Amino acid sequence: MSLKSLLMPAVSQHLLSVERLHKQRERWERDRVRGGKPHQLHYFHQVDDPYSALAAASLARLLARYDVVLVPHLVGPPEDAAAPERDKLVTYSRKDAQRLAHHYGLDFQDPGRQPSSAEIDWATRVLVAAIGQGQFAQLGDEISRQLWSSSENAPIEREARAMAMASPDAAQAQLLAGAALRTRLGHYLGATFFYGGEWYWGIDRLHHLEQRLQDLGASKPGVRGYLFPPARDLAQTVQRSKPASIDFFFSLRSPYSAIVAPRIFELGRLTGADVRLRFLLPMVMRGLPVPKAKRSYIAQDAAREARARGMPFGRLNDPVGKPTERGLSLIPHAEREGKGQAYILSFMRGVWAEGIDAGSDRGLSKIVERAGLPWEAASQALQDTSWRATAEANRKDMFALGLWGVPSFRVDETAVWGQDRLWAIQDALVPASQPSPFTA
Repeated sequence: MSLKSLLMPAVSQHLLSVERLHKQRERWERDRVRGGKPHQLHYFHQVDDPYSALAAASLARLLARYDVVLVPHLVGPPEDAAAPERDKLVTYSRKDAQRLAHHYGLDFQDPGRQPSSAEIDWATRVLVAAIGQGQFAQLGDEISRQLWSSSENAPIEREARAMAMASPDAAQAQLLAGAALRTRLGHYLGATFFYGGEWYWGIDRLHHLEQRLQDLGASKPGVRGYLFPPARDLAQTVQRSKPASIDFFFSLRSPYSAIVAPRIFELGRLTGADVRLRFLLPMVMRGLPVPKAKRSYIAQDAAREARARGMPFGRLNDPVGKPTERGLSLIPHAEREGKGQAYILSFMRGVWAEGIDAGSDRGLSKIVERAGLPWEAASQALQDTSWRATAEANRKDMFALGLWGVPSFRVDETAVWGQDRLWAIQDALVPASQPSPFTA
């Protein structure tokens, strides 16, 4: 066992602990109060990002609910290292934003194209002027609606003469400044909110921010609940005569895969749907870089999502490399023995919540045996390398769906990316006309 494997569980448990988080928040609030500063909420808006359009549509309502001062910034797209499959990301983002908007009652329709460079330039210059005039919260939604109009160049033709516009140089300066601040604070995407040392990406995570502001007493009178409540999971058996199968694309090195695995398996059990294990090699093991800011945010966000659902997470032992390869080699064996799901759950809990080194026989045998698999047979299965071809075939199938990251899921014609889209798979399996069988 390496020194890194020995130290990582204790270090990660400390860094991701709720106790450390509370101390950080208390320190931040003490400094804010001592400095006589308001609750200051930074928002980073990417003009041509559909998720930013949804966030902009939420700003006015968010400000009406909380005593916060909004500080908006404009930023460009993420760097290539943070968006390794940019074309797929761009196309999927429009479709996903439309799905998310429908889910939460917002107005966004995928026009089937990205805004033109002229439209982006127009919107950027108008929004820079709006920031200078303190009107971003009022105009951000309106400009986004016009930008995403299905009629090409419609916003320029209709509104360019009627709105104040910053100069091209001022717009470029704002983009550079916004990107620099976003990098310094530790993020890489648009549609992101930053408050008190923590990041919240998109409207999916606003309920975490709202809960924090509510705990601080920053709510305005009459505020209850959240603008966008977290999705509820299925809580009881739903009778289906011929339920569709669920393709579960996952990586053993993905913390989001780890925290969604129990939920997708439970969904399969309650609906009778077969969950097909479509494992992949992690991005970094396929030669794709994962920037430090991205790794850090994913770990913090996964820990936050796990805490919200009462799931163990945080004492991790990164299975990159040999541990993942050994873990993947045993999935076909576990499936042949009827223990596929039990093995995945044991492995995920072991490396993401218990700090087990899956690269050692001692660690992997513990994972294997508590899943109900004898170690002797499993140790022999470690020599089988046929899993590599299966992992590559799974990757190709996932890419063919227009997806590129894990966890991803498919049921019939519904294909989604992300543990926070499990509700879309539920919707595909459970008819909307049925009485609601969900729980918070």
